[in-house]
Amino acid sequence: MFECPKNLESFDAILFGTPNYHHTLTHNVKEFLEELAFRKVNLKCKIGAAFGSYGWSKESPNMILEILKNRFEMNIVEPALLIKYTPDEKGLEECKEFGKKIVQQIPKTS
Repeated sequence: MFECPKNLESFDAILFGTPNYHHTLTHNVKEFLEELAFRKVNLKCKIGAAFGSYGWSKESPNMILEILKNRFEMNIVEPALLIKYTPDEKGLEECKEFGKKIVQQIPKTS
């Protein structure tokens, strides 16, 4: 078991990453999201995004987006970032662009 990070409520943006495991989320990611819901961690209106690697199926990051949007009412960044196996140069560039896209969603403070 892990300690549920209640301090997630103080973050502007939260990114979840996972590979696919038999067409679904890995057990620890699923358990983490369930624990956040059980503990009623308030992520409403936070920026949420998902990324992941895959071999032949790529459901997990999109499942995460669905959970973030529907269960936690987060403002999600779509689409999820999906990289086949290990990122090559093109994949690394996609990762950088994904990060920039998320940063642009974070409200500017004075």
